[in-house]
Amino acid sequence: MDLNLTSHLVPVNTTEEAPGLSVDDDATIPTYGLVSFRILISTMYSLVCAVGLLGNFFVMYLIRAKRATGLTAIDIFVFCLALSDFQFAFTLPFWAVDAIMDFSWPFGHPMCKIVLTMTVLNVYNNVFLLTAMAVTRYWSVASALSLRCRVSAYIAKWISFALWLLSLVATIPTTVFASTNKVLGDELCLLKFPGNKWLATYHLQRVIIAFVIPLVVISSSYIMLLNFLRQHKVNSNNQHRQSRITNSIQLVIIVFFVCWFPNHAGIFWGILMKYEVVQWSDAYYYFHTYVYPITLCLAHSNSCLNPVIYCLMRKEFRISLKALFWEVTSMAGSYLPTGKDKQSNPDQETSIPLYRKSSYPQTTSKDYAVATMSTITLLPEVTTKDQSQHKAEPNGQETSID
Repeated sequence: MDLNLTSHLVPVNTTEEAPGLSVDDDATIPTYGLVSFRILISTMYSLVCAVGLLGNFFVMYLIRAKRATGLTAIDIFVFCLALSDFQFAFTLPFWAVDAIMDFSWPFGHPMCKIVLTMTVLNVYNNVFLLTAMAVTRYWSVASALSLRCRVSAYIAKWISFALWLLSLVATIPTTVFASTNKVLGDELCLLKFPGNKWLATYHLQRVIIAFVIPLVVISSSYIMLLNFLRQHKVNSNNQHRQSRITNSIQLVIIVFFVCWFPNHAGIFWGILMKYEVVQWSDAYYYFHTYVYPITLCLAHSNSCLNPVIYCLMRKEFRISLKALFWEVTSMAGSYLPTGKDKQSNPDQETSIPLYRKSSYPQTTSKDYAVATMSTITLLPEVTTKDQSQHKAEPNGQETSID
């Protein structure tokens, strides 16, 4: 871009600062030439994409491999979560290109609507599944000591399907209003709402449904789970296991909060400004231009952290992953050359043709045998007499050093 903005900005409306962009639009403001910042954002998106694809693929593979021993409700939720995060990772390359091009959308209007819809859909589905998993974990432990019915894998599948439909409904406004719009000569992918306060209402709904309610439910479920374990003295004799459960629950809550709170805090600031509770300021402009894209990357990084938190921390999955790793390593090693450095000790290794059995020197070991390898090691049990007889044989029985 050729437009240079000075550091002394007068607090003005977004329309005056960027013609074509209004307070009813949702877009990341261009950074106007900060190449290093654009490269940083694009690199972060690329890393999250690569790790998310790889991690979630392994999670889905391990859970499918576990079907022979039976799946639990948590396994179903983890698989659906990995599938949602896997699909979400495919949208990140588009945002990486968008960032490297100074948030100018090069893919056209249809792809803007598709990518933005898929992004928001998987964000909702991701959060809803995390909430369902927290409730299910508490219910599974609590129902184990009572006559209440437990959540089966079959029920978990229908719950996952219902949450997917709920996510689809919550994403309808994004699908309807996602559009491209010219701003300062560049085409941006944004939400173009028709009237005043629409975007504020949309964002308020998103903050409440996708952050506040899930955070309260997830925190409450895990706190109730810890209290239940303490009251019933579950694992009271195993302090290490009890501490590990407590730490894993704390990690789940902290990671969810750290990944999503900065982004939703920035969104809430914009809500207050659009409702005219606070005024447009330099601080908001700099935050929305330079900090908000980083909060988006942090929120999206949750998609590659979920496999580690909800699957790879479980002992049985770590064992399965380790076995899979060694299997892949062995398979890859079978295609590599396996020849030894045979000249390093020529007195010990000798290459001989596979003649009939009578052509070999006789040894004192009855267990000695040559299978299919043409390289053998001469055993020290071969007697001097046998060696002299072998040397006296005609040269028709040749031996050669490899």
